[in-house]
Amino acid sequence: MTMVRVIKLGGNEIDDPQWLARLVAVVQRLFERNEIPVIVHGGGREVGQLQKKLGGVPRFVGGLRVTDEKALRAATMVLCGEVSTRLVAALGATGLDAQGMSGVDRELVLATPLTHPNGSLGFVGMPLCVRSDVLRALLADGVVPIIAPICSNGLGGWLNVNADVMAGAIAVTMSAEEVVFISNVPGVLVDGAVVPRLTALETQALIEKDIITGGMIPKVSTALIALKQGVTRVRITSIDDVFGGTVFE
Repeated sequence: MTMVRVIKLGGNEIDDPQWLARLVAVVQRLFERNEIPVIVHGGGREVGQLQKKLGGVPRFVGGLRVTDEKALRAATMVLCGEVSTRLVAALGATGLDAQGMSGVDRELVLATPLTHPNGSLGFVGMPLCVRSDVLRALLADGVVPIIAPICSNGLGGWLNVNADVMAGAIAVTMSAEEVVFISNVPGVLVDGAVVPRLTALETQALIEKDIITGGMIPKVSTALIALKQGVTRVRITSIDDVFGGTVFE
């Protein structure tokens, strides 16, 4: 396997059986192309639902989830538990080998607390280093890594990392040719139409004009950082068009 493709899954569709079936079909297509993807997943909607049951209130700063103790507990339970298991089971049902893990497992991803100029993010982390050797060993064995963005802080605790940022960090460390952000939108939209390609300057202009807003900002920001750090290509798209969408090069 020569090409490394990191795929980040949005969290709002992962509980949909039909969406999962389409994901499995995508992974099968990649295997046919002699590729084994590294998959990083979110789980935002389910995390928010459990957080409310635990008495917390989901809050966001700059498109990033604020993680207090209740939110961290909810994120850990959902991301490392049900969501990871659901993805591994869906792939395994078709004969694909997959292993669910988090950034805490084997200290795959070490993170440091993240600060934000617009307010405290609580137990939110920024990746410091990634053990690419662990991932490469899995890929060499034909195993699809399914990674939850809960990461070690190196001190016996853990932090919640934005899954987009996590995917970018893994892609950079592994010198991936492409990182694909699969979302519930077909790409970056301007006047209702997908923009097929964007440069860094064009992207910044769209952010300043409030055309790119909310949760899309971390995606495009991560895309630009990944490009600067050596990733050849970044794509934002939907599960139905994994080779389309908006490409950043």
